[in-house]
Amino acid sequence: MRDYLGKDTYKLGFGLMRLPKREDGHIDVEQVKTMADQFIAAGGTYFDTAFVYDGGESEAAFKAAVADRYPRSAYTVATKLHAAAAGCKDEKTAKEQFYTSLTRTGAGYFDYYLLHAIQRTTYRKYDEYHLWDFVKEQKEKGLIRHIGFSFHADPALLETLLDAHPETEFVQLQINYADWDNPGVASRRNWEICRAYGKPVVVMEPVKGGILADPIPAVKEALDQAGRGWSYPGWALRFVLSQEGLLTVLSGMSSIAQMEDNLSTLRDFAPLDEETLSYIKKAQAALDADKSIPCTACHYCSEGCPAGIAIPEIFNVVNRSKGSPQFRVVREYTIVTLDKGKAGDCLKCGQCENVCPQHLPVMKLLKDCRKLEE
Repeated sequence: MRDYLGKDTYKLGFGLMRLPKREDGHIDVEQVKTMADQFIAAGGTYFDTAFVYDGGESEAAFKAAVADRYPRSAYTVATKLHAAAAGCKDEKTAKEQFYTSLTRTGAGYFDYYLLHAIQRTTYRKYDEYHLWDFVKEQKEKGLIRHIGFSFHADPALLETLLDAHPETEFVQLQINYADWDNPGVASRRNWEICRAYGKPVVVMEPVKGGILADPIPAVKEALDQAGRGWSYPGWALRFVLSQEGLLTVLSGMSSIAQMEDNLSTLRDFAPLDEETLSYIKKAQAALDADKSIPCTACHYCSEGCPAGIAIPEIFNVVNRSKGSPQFRVVREYTIVTLDKGKAGDCLKCGQCENVCPQHLPVMKLLKDCRKLEE
């Protein structure tokens, strides 16, 4: 695989959104150092973080694990500016994210800089705050090498943005076998548009926030029939890596074991043939028949929730409740909502649905979850 600069690239990117945590809830930087060492030793260079990840701890962890320990030529780093983030109230605070990220990461400049989580409810803010012009100015100063955006919306808006902003050099899209033909995400169609415009794609959520790392039993059964001996995350990565026009495929790794599994996938990777893809199609059919909540636990909804509801945690309990006795499900619900808002506390303000990258009917889903409080 070659990127748009004609330079050989390692296909796996280290996503820094779901880093391992210590018992006190903060990022386990020592474990991240070990993971970064393994990644770089295997040939990896692409690290992906964002101003909003873990309240800034992700960027700081990158500095401690990578920027402070390796020469600048050993890695590339991507980070992001989120105009709709909590606390971003105007153009000034939006632009300050860039300079804060420079300090936090210690990178000196960004190889890849993205306008973050663009969707129908947020894209106008990037124009209102003149952020497209701002990132072009930073590129002219040498502080950004390549400009892109991460996208969570419909194909029509994607084409509108690419027409309006030809300076875009790459696009970050949610692509995985669960969402390939999901009309709510439109992975395939958005990928096709980027191919038509000649824009390389950075893949996010190849394992759909961990959902495909430990999929429902029907999916496991479909994949196990192939007899390949691959891990379930390995299946998900192989599907995405088999697509064309990719700059890199990000995996948000939370442990050394996950890093080792992903590196193993890359060592023996070959694009999937038609026979192997047939098992993916069986898995897709099993997912279509399932009614689980397709939440990826990005926490954009809960960060701005005025009632402090633990939305992704509640949905996770519901998704994992199949076959479990009611007392156990209620116990798990009680644990994840301890000192946090519960489903019944929803104020129906709509903030969650406005920022959800998966476009979920969050308020309705929370109403359905109230039965766990009875």
